[in-house]
Amino acid sequence: MLYLLLAVLCSVAVSVLLKILRQQELDIRQTIVAGYPVALLLTWLLLKPDITGIDKLGGSWGIIIALGILLPTVFVILGRAIAAVGMVATDAAQRLSLIIPIIAAFLLFGEVVTGTRIFGLLLGLLALGALIYRPQPLERHNNTVDVQDDKTDISQSKNALRTPLWLFGVWAGYGVIDILFKQVAKQGAAFPLTLLISFGFAGLLLFGYLLVVRVRWHSRALAAGVLLGALNIGNIYAYIRAHQVLSESPSIVFTGMNVGVIAVATIIGIGIFKESLNRINMLGLLLAIACVAVLFLA
Repeated sequence: MLYLLLAVLCSVAVSVLLKILRQQELDIRQTIVAGYPVALLLTWLLLKPDITGIDKLGGSWGIIIALGILLPTVFVILGRAIAAVGMVATDAAQRLSLIIPIIAAFLLFGEVVTGTRIFGLLLGLLALGALIYRPQPLERHNNTVDVQDDKTDISQSKNALRTPLWLFGVWAGYGVIDILFKQVAKQGAAFPLTLLISFGFAGLLLFGYLLVVRVRWHSRALAAGVLLGALNIGNIYAYIRAHQVLSESPSIVFTGMNVGVIAVATIIGIGIFKESLNRINMLGLLLAIACVAVLFLA
């Protein structure tokens, strides 16, 4: 249970760190790129990838390259979503991404469709819709509103349109990443080696991009990358160890991880960061927990 608790706390801590960085208006791209050397080192020390198996990756390289592109991209989207809607809704959307591999299993890999799974998927889609719901501000009919107010209204409207897109990006991005990792595992590639190569490629790609756009480097953003890299690998390592220690009770690990992240993120988001959720958002959280439970039982 200790590893499961550690995995939950590391996962939520990543969102907390990204939220703080956004509040301080630091460039999270720099934090992400600085986190990859730390992630590489910890992957090497903790997971001990077998480098000799690199010649056996074969067709997995295309998937590894896709992971290298998606991993930093989704991290940036995660930071944007946290800034737009808060960590409560964002972490819930991330956990709901589990329904994407299930849909892919039906449509692409020929798994049997059951009524329970369909019910779970419907709950997940309803939960996602409830989480991204944001009430539109009432229209003003004052003809004396000045130009500055009009510009403000336009800016708020654009932000309102972007908000669900960031949350959808988190949901879709993590869902696709999960599918890619599952496919790599099916092709026989060792998970630690795949993770090591993907981290390396992602770090180099993002670093090259930041050089091309001539980003202005900030020491605080780079220093935060050390913590981000440690938390990211801490989450992965603790989750793997939890499955190993509780190998006879995978339901505890699966449900505990997903529901635990939603619960802890809600407590921290509302209790510490004073995030506000409307009634429909709260309903979305309850539906998300129900979705996780139903999909496991399926």
